[in-house]
Amino acid sequence: MTENRLRVGIIVGSTREGRFARTVADWFAAQARQHPELEIDLIDLAEIDLPAVMPASETQQLRDYTARLDAADGFVVITPEYNHGYPAPLKAAIDLAHAEWQTKPVGFVGYGGISGGLRAVEQLRQVFAELHAVTVRDTVSFHYAHERFDASGNPHDTTGPAAAAKVMLDQLVWWARATAEARDRRPYS
Repeated sequence: MTENRLRVGIIVGSTREGRFARTVADWFAAQARQHPELEIDLIDLAEIDLPAVMPASETQQLRDYTARLDAADGFVVITPEYNHGYPAPLKAAIDLAHAEWQTKPVGFVGYGGISGGLRAVEQLRQVFAELHAVTVRDTVSFHYAHERFDASGNPHDTTGPAAAAKVMLDQLVWWARATAEARDRRPYS
């Protein structure tokens, strides 16, 4: 941990051209920056040159990426829902690391059509359980996301999403502190 503040990696999971991900991610990052216990590292997969599969030899980009994950006390994954699932580049980015995820909490912000990304989030919970990460219960979800934000990138409803973000971030902080204390007392094997 960084002093008393927790470092949270916010992972922007969509890399599509014309994506809505940065609108959601920028709004959420602004919410997270208001939390007095958090330091934010915005990890936009569209801005990182990660391989689609584990390379035969580690690249500098991969070393830099896994170092950012390793330095984090917890994560929030921003994911759209494509065809009832999450994006392939997000799965590749998750699979390129292993120990960096272990015993750390993961929260989710989903967005999409009628389900608001919740089906993608439920699938991601299974993936992170396999990586020995802890997922927090509450999520932030935007149903029909394109209709929920104004031209400046702010939600039309300023109270509901902010309240949901606060609940999720408070849970993430609790789990991040609890797992960090546990790792300090007894290394995870």
